[in-house]
Amino acid sequence: MTKATTRRFFFGGTIVFTAVFIAMTIHTHMTIAERTHADRLTEEVVRGLHVWGRYNCENCHTLLGEGAYYAPDLTQIVAQRGRPYLTAFMADPSKFYSEERDGRLMPTLGLSDPEIQEVISFLEWVGGIDTNGWPPRPILVSGAAPRGMPYVEGSLTSDDAVTRGKALFDGAAACATCHSRTQGLTQIGPTLAGIATTAADRLADPAYRGAAKTAEEYLRESILKPNAHVVTGGTYAAPDGTSLMPSTYDRTLEPDAVDDLVAYLATLQ
Repeated sequence: MTKATTRRFFFGGTIVFTAVFIAMTIHTHMTIAERTHADRLTEEVVRGLHVWGRYNCENCHTLLGEGAYYAPDLTQIVAQRGRPYLTAFMADPSKFYSEERDGRLMPTLGLSDPEIQEVISFLEWVGGIDTNGWPPRPILVSGAAPRGMPYVEGSLTSDDAVTRGKALFDGAAACATCHSRTQGLTQIGPTLAGIATTAADRLADPAYRGAAKTAEEYLRESILKPNAHVVTGGTYAAPDGTSLMPSTYDRTLEPDAVDDLVAYLATLQ
């Protein structure tokens, strides 16, 4: 390659890629309102942003990959944990985590009830931003380190329902962020160690108030209608008795995905 060819290649490439960069920048600015759902920027969401800034939440948490890395990413926290749980957690984090047990403790910030609802609305808006599929895997909020998990490799493309259910539990459905599968290890929701056996026992309990008749129906009901029967003890319910488990899975999970989750949970004897 001659010097003249090298110069032409360099300058030509620079012009082409500069033009591509400018075009992509213009396209981003033209579509940013649509991709961020600007029409959902209510006054409550804006006030929530101010709460987020006023209490310096970004000093510990990330949103869309931006912020500090001391505490979990909160991009999809409302979808993963639900508003009832977040309301109770932000009012008093020590009810859910302790420094002695979990090696961490979010400080009690003293947020008022309106501030809590406002920052949750802000986080809910953040969770709806279209990031063009980035990151390629969901960022999950991790709880206590899971130990003693069944040695089943999860794969969403498997022909086996149990294997697909395992992948959903640990991934997109975010079940592992709240439930352990180790006896005696409680994260946020009750441990699911032996849940297939426990489900049958709960159906026989006179205190059971749901509509399930079999263990599999109970597991399905627990996913889709968490308020049908709320497990007593621990911090599983809000003061009004509402389950802290999100009640949105009947809308966010396809029926086949629920079938796979039930198939996997039924193996936890």
